[in-house]
Amino acid sequence: MTVVSKEMRGNIALLTVNNPPVNALSHSVREGLANQMTALAADDSVAAIVIACAGRTFIAGADIREFGKPLQEPGLLEVVNQIEAMEKPVVAALHGTTLGGGLEVALSCHYRVAVPTAKIGLPEVKLGIIPGAGGTQRLPRIAGPANALDAIVSGRHVSSKEALAWGVIDELTEGDLVEAALALAASKISAGPRRTGEMEIDGSEFGEDFFAGFRKSIARKTRGFFAPEQCIKAVEASVSLPLAEGLKRERELFIECMSNPEAKALQHVFFAERQVSRIPGVTKETPRREIKKVGIIGAGTMGGGIAMNFANVGMPVVILDMQQNALDRGLKVVRGNYERSVKSGRMTTEQVDQRMELFNGTLSYDDLSDCDLIIEAVFERMDIKKDVFTKLDAVAKEGAILASNTSYLDVDEIASFTKRPEDVLGLHFFSPANVMRLLEIVRAKETSTEVLATCVDLAKKIRKVGAVAGVCHGFIGNRMLSPYGREAAINVIEGNSPSEVDAAMFGFGMPMGPMTMSDMAGLDIGYMTRKSLGRENYETRANDWMDRLVEADRKGLKVGAGIYDYDEGSRAPKPSDFALNVLEEERAKLGITPTAKSADQIVERSMLALINEGAKILGEGHAYRASDIDIVYINGYGFPAYRGGPMHYADHLGLKTVLEKIKAFEAEAPRWWKPAPLLEKLVAEGKSFAEYDRANAS
Repeated sequence: MTVVSKEMRGNIALLTVNNPPVNALSHSVREGLANQMTALAADDSVAAIVIACAGRTFIAGADIREFGKPLQEPGLLEVVNQIEAMEKPVVAALHGTTLGGGLEVALSCHYRVAVPTAKIGLPEVKLGIIPGAGGTQRLPRIAGPANALDAIVSGRHVSSKEALAWGVIDELTEGDLVEAALALAASKISAGPRRTGEMEIDGSEFGEDFFAGFRKSIARKTRGFFAPEQCIKAVEASVSLPLAEGLKRERELFIECMSNPEAKALQHVFFAERQVSRIPGVTKETPRREIKKVGIIGAGTMGGGIAMNFANVGMPVVILDMQQNALDRGLKVVRGNYERSVKSGRMTTEQVDQRMELFNGTLSYDDLSDCDLIIEAVFERMDIKKDVFTKLDAVAKEGAILASNTSYLDVDEIASFTKRPEDVLGLHFFSPANVMRLLEIVRAKETSTEVLATCVDLAKKIRKVGAVAGVCHGFIGNRMLSPYGREAAINVIEGNSPSEVDAAMFGFGMPMGPMTMSDMAGLDIGYMTRKSLGRENYETRANDWMDRLVEADRKGLKVGAGIYDYDEGSRAPKPSDFALNVLEEERAKLGITPTAKSADQIVERSMLALINEGAKILGEGHAYRASDIDIVYINGYGFPAYRGGPMHYADHLGLKTVLEKIKAFEAEAPRWWKPAPLLEKLVAEGKSFAEYDRANAS
């Protein structure tokens, strides 16, 4: 197959890139474009050129199969410079997504025409790098520095309508794209090339104050990331330097990004998100069940949020509750969530009404009889789950999937309450369920492959990142959260203030510290869990001081008092004299002389506890891959993506170092710090978690 083919349309050469599935900029595409440009430049019968793409999209970016491999010449920068230097007008015909290097190719063309559904973007920042083939220099010249910063630093997809307003696209066509591009090319033969790189920027509007203001506006969103600042520096260069020098500066900044650990971490996340839905034993041929109608049991915050995910993709939802007032309140909350989207401009009132028409409330289990999937989101108690699933088993139709939204409980036991355990699994949504991307799909012992495959596909349909977990207490995420929280609480009882522990973890990159997170979740939840476990099954000195807070009716943010105090209507934590006094009393009772740890020590203990538990989960087979654990923690718990997730971070630290430190902690507290057998095995073999994943790839 010819990857870049030529067809003459009169005196216009039509070049078609055909490199399925997304016309990625592989070596063959770059070489094909370069060779065609060389030949066309010397062909006097050619007056203009159109570059189009076969298939569903224009060039959608780099070829990910070439990531990490030595560059095969020609490089993309060489190709785009060659296109821009052509003396004959070159027109790009854009459809689908024109991203990354694809947009850099389009910007090097002299004119651009697109269909209304096309999107453009420079998403390299999401991989920890900056555009490296002139994108940071050409986009500001044609779209303006403000628009370019918006696109490059966010990495977002820009609609064709917006790109037209920016001047990046010259024409939109409702008709045949190639014919429109040929017509535009014909009309520009006499005018000749209009080179993006030769456009000038009026630097008077874009001085130090402009860029300082932009930095301030994104500081919270990009906290801890390296690449966004390099993007800004590159755009600054486009304002102050001619193209050749700007390209040189872009290359310097690109190399700085490539050598930063962030790039490796974010690229790991990129591949991990694509890998997470590949399940051993599940293929394209595995049967799936059709999900057209969904039932939700429980009209509370979680149930309503779960239901919204399905209504958002056009699925009818039946919500069941035992009390009419609870049902009415739940549906009112759902409508309120949608109406907030109207206020922010993300939805129209008409769209809200359309979504709400998909909701039906009921007080009767019988009304769930025609649902294809039923998810319970009731209180986290096994006796209540038993009652719910016994009733579901009696009314649900044959082939219906029965799911529990449990965060911790044994899904195998829940499945045993039915006569159809093969149809039962866990679907653990994270709060708020209509916002959080993560969905833990808990595969029980008897869950059928068909049911699992259906729910993995369904996660994508409702725009969730679905990670499959095995049955164990807390599954992947919450099981790992337990030792993480234990170490945070021990740091506090041993001498640090709650705010010092929170500040250390916030500085590491977590969205909030563990003490604040505990208050937000509700201290009473952990309290009830511990009471059911018995004191012999948890580290009492880590939790007794928290239990005293709960017993003093300090349950956290929801009551305005927990580890911290909260002003009415505020979520901002304030140090609490009451909590600090409780800590002093508990330290005295335990004979602890307070000794504060440094921020680095706090982070180390917390991360090593997280990593060790993750290694246990992986070794026990409750996660398919270490990278799946990373995806769970990034999407469900706010672990900083620029560190790649806890297991990738362990590889970055070096597993030998990780094991040595864990063994040192084991000497202090052998019960809680026993090294994961898999960790010991990998260190003995000189391997990493990434190598373990590759060795066990399906």
